[in-house]
Amino acid sequence: MRRHEAVRFRGPPDRGSAVVDFILVSALVTVLFLAVFQLGLALHVRNTLIACAAEGARLGARADATPEDGAARARDLIAASISPRFAGDVSAGVVDAGGVRAVAVWVRAPLPVLGPLGPQGRLRVIGRAFQESQ
Repeated sequence: MRRHEAVRFRGPPDRGSAVVDFILVSALVTVLFLAVFQLGLALHVRNTLIACAAEGARLGARADATPEDGAARARDLIAASISPRFAGDVSAGVVDAGGVRAVAVWVRAPLPVLGPLGPQGRLRVIGRAFQESQ
């Protein structure tokens, strides 16, 4: 009878490492993609809020309107553009801008987050326009 000899592997020593490499690289790429997507979403919401606040301030600065008309317009635009939950804290008032009266519309909204890992806090943006009735 023959003795059992140890079976020797006669292939390259790194056989099977492609699966591990794929998993590690795909996990890294997924995390990177989610981070870039989160940043893009936050910037999109911020820019949209700024545009809505500026449009509300322009409407509130007209000679036949009040600052509250501008705040209402900003609320409507935010609710139509993004979501009504971002339009919850909108206020307006008259401010002094270098000796000239201007209407300012302030918007405070939650920062959009894609999951439990992300920035927490609120966005604060302002839109201003010079009053026509000066």
